[in-house]
This record gives sequence, structure tokens and C-alpha cells, in this order.
Amino acid sequence: MFKGATLFALSFLLIAPQSRNFLAGVFAGTIDTLDKWAPISYLLVLALVAAPVVSIIMVKSWPARVEPENPMAKYNRQAKFED
Repeated sequence: MFKGATLFALSFLLIAPQSRNFLAGVFAGTIDTLDKWAPISYLLVLALVAAPVVSIIMVKSWPARVEPENPMAKYNRQAKFED
């Protein structure tokens, strides 16, 4: 639902030349800043990209929860029906 609305809004944002020039300037400034702070900024970008990947791997490899057995089940006095 939000993906379609976001793409719709971005299409109108990218139509105007002023907004395209602004976004290109921001992108160029971001690249310049990454180059100026080279080792630290690349490590920060690596951490930002690796964090979701690590969390997905951790959630997928998490052990399944096993329901504990009912300790009172052996004292159940109801008759078991057989077909």
C-alpha cells in the first residue's frame, strides 16, 4: 500500500527540474562527504548495510519454540475414544 503511494509521490517529485537538480546536488554532496571521511564513512555505510542482513540471518536461524508438555495430562480421567 505504501510502496505504490511512495512511487507515485516520487514520480511527481522527479518531474520538476528544480527538484531533480536539488536531489542531484544532495547526491553529489553525499558522495563528496563519503570521500572526505573515507575510512570512517565507509565503515558506517558497511554497518548500516550489514545490520539488517545480520538481523534477518539471526531471525531465520533462531530455534523454534517448543511448547512444554502439560504435566497434568497423565492424570486426565476422560476416556479416550477409539474408532
